[in-house]
Amino acid sequence: MIKSLNKSKKRLIFVMAATCIFCVALCFRTGWIQIVKGEEYSRMAVQQQIRDVPIPARRGMIYDTNKKELAISAVCYSVWARPANVRSGDTEQEKLDNVDRTAAVLAKILERDKKEIKELITRERALVKVDKYLDKKTADKIRDKKLTGIEIAEDVKRYYPLGAFLAHTLGSVTDDNTGLSGLELRYDKYLSGVSGRWIKNTDIVGNGLSYGDDTYYQAENGLGLVLTIDENIQHYVEKSIAKVQKNTNADRVMAIMMSPKTGDILALAQTPEFDPNDAKTPLSKSEQEKLNAMEDSEKMEYWNSMWRNSLISDVYEPGSTFKLLTTAMSLEEGKTTVNSHFNCTGSIMVGKTKLSCWRKENPHGYQTLEEAVGNSCNPVFVRLAQRMGKDKFYNYMETFGIAEKTGVDFPGEGSAILQKNPGPVDLSTMGYGQGVAVTPIQLITAVSSFGNNGKMMQPRLVKAMVDEKGNTVKEFDPKIVRQTVSKETAAEMRDIMEFVVEKGGAGTAKVHGYKVGGKTGTAQKPRGNGQKGYSNETYSSFIGMAPMDDPQVTVLVIADNPKGIKYGSQTAAPGAKMILQDTLRYLDLQPKLTAQEKEELNKDEVTVPNLVGEGLEEAIGILGGMSLSYKATGGAQEENFLIRSQYPKAGAKIEKEGTVYLYNQ
Repeated sequence: MIKSLNKSKKRLIFVMAATCIFCVALCFRTGWIQIVKGEEYSRMAVQQQIRDVPIPARRGMIYDTNKKELAISAVCYSVWARPANVRSGDTEQEKLDNVDRTAAVLAKILERDKKEIKELITRERALVKVDKYLDKKTADKIRDKKLTGIEIAEDVKRYYPLGAFLAHTLGSVTDDNTGLSGLELRYDKYLSGVSGRWIKNTDIVGNGLSYGDDTYYQAENGLGLVLTIDENIQHYVEKSIAKVQKNTNADRVMAIMMSPKTGDILALAQTPEFDPNDAKTPLSKSEQEKLNAMEDSEKMEYWNSMWRNSLISDVYEPGSTFKLLTTAMSLEEGKTTVNSHFNCTGSIMVGKTKLSCWRKENPHGYQTLEEAVGNSCNPVFVRLAQRMGKDKFYNYMETFGIAEKTGVDFPGEGSAILQKNPGPVDLSTMGYGQGVAVTPIQLITAVSSFGNNGKMMQPRLVKAMVDEKGNTVKEFDPKIVRQTVSKETAAEMRDIMEFVVEKGGAGTAKVHGYKVGGKTGTAQKPRGNGQKGYSNETYSSFIGMAPMDDPQVTVLVIADNPKGIKYGSQTAAPGAKMILQDTLRYLDLQPKLTAQEKEELNKDEVTVPNLVGEGLEEAIGILGGMSLSYKATGGAQEENFLIRSQYPKAGAKIEKEGTVYLYNQ
């Protein structure tokens, strides 16, 4: 009996001791939680009650020069999930049922796969974006379901109402509205604004607490851009290059139009286009199939190429259009005059190297400088480059801005490729535009100085920043870079350019009633992959200006690797003519026809010119300026086509738009 009592006593003591130890441990643990960890747990409790809702800033709008909308920010909605709240319930089965029901409802409304939605809303994260860019109707459907842990937030989406219009210039944005390319990238810090926040106290299902404090930080919307681009002129340019693309089957066609007096870029376009609303999807089905078959690294390279603005970022050999710069520097330095005479014998020797004129047979013979530019006679420009000498020639490359970037407000501007230490032959070929590579923006900026009395302006795409109400916040004034040539030399260059269109090989750019000046170019493309020499592919181009008595616009059109007839007079110049016709009328510049021009326009017949002895490119230009077409027959290649006879004969009268047959045999 005593033994049994002792045993019970020991058990009681053990239980009491264990209870005391447990109570001490519990007190210690409570003290640890309340004192040592109290601040941390208090902070965690507050965090669980706080909802930090982002308030996106509205990205600034982009307008054309007349305040027409080119890029806007449209209101849309995003669906967010808080996985911890979605899995609410008293039992594990209830939690699973809530997740399954939420996934099913969202999948049906969003028209997405239920399994994919379920994976999103059960992730081990505090907040997950389920979907974005929803319209109000869809967002309201989700709201009406009152799903636990699912929230709807107002968002903004970049939208380009004109689709592919001006795509390579505007650029595009990422999914989070950050500038990805083009002006969207260049001015991203101004366009993006500053996002706001709405901090509020809520319960587990997101309902506001009566004792909670809300803090609202208003978003600061981004600034808008007013471009120098004119939507109407851009439309004319895009329409024109699309037609050139169709007629020539070129790999791509590019065009830029600029105001020579301000440096304002009025239009900038190239083919093929892309839609910045879906920037990663090519417009061509065949190109999309090609893209789908690529590796991820190849896709990024493809996209960068598709978005690339070649008029600003890429270089090309300008060919004969560069002869305008060689002519201008020679006139400025007194190495020649407009009335100087040159004798073309078909070729010229530079050391032991023979450089040929395109017209080897039946050479140009004696000609003035003006005629030499119109004839695009290579030996004349070899002589001019030699007279200038390497140092002077390169000094003028700097003066014309060829040795440096133009500073245009656009990301990724390219640099010209100039030979560091050219020999006599290299310098000679540079004189006629071979062996030197420039960006299109550099060439048109330099040539535009002739239309501004020798003052070269810095090209620009943005002229002002505005707030969301359209009030001007900052203006960008036109900037004079430097004087390239004297006022007198600039005037002489305008006369020469006008002669080339009126009487030379660029007649296909002539616009009746307006004085148009310009120069064509047909340059072979260098071989790629490290190979030396030139391929059979060409850059066929035309650079022009109008009206020459008071230039308002300069235009450059480039056809990259046209098929068939490759001359600039047949490919690029007709495209420039279409652009100039529409633009000059749009600018309300009234045509000025002389009595003789009016008489010629009213006639149904024209007199056929004498083309015997001319090359095919020159003949195409002359006939184009007289509203006549042509058909060339014979065995020689295009570049060696010398006209030996024609039908109808010179002096005959035929109807406008009639055909003159050209023979080289």
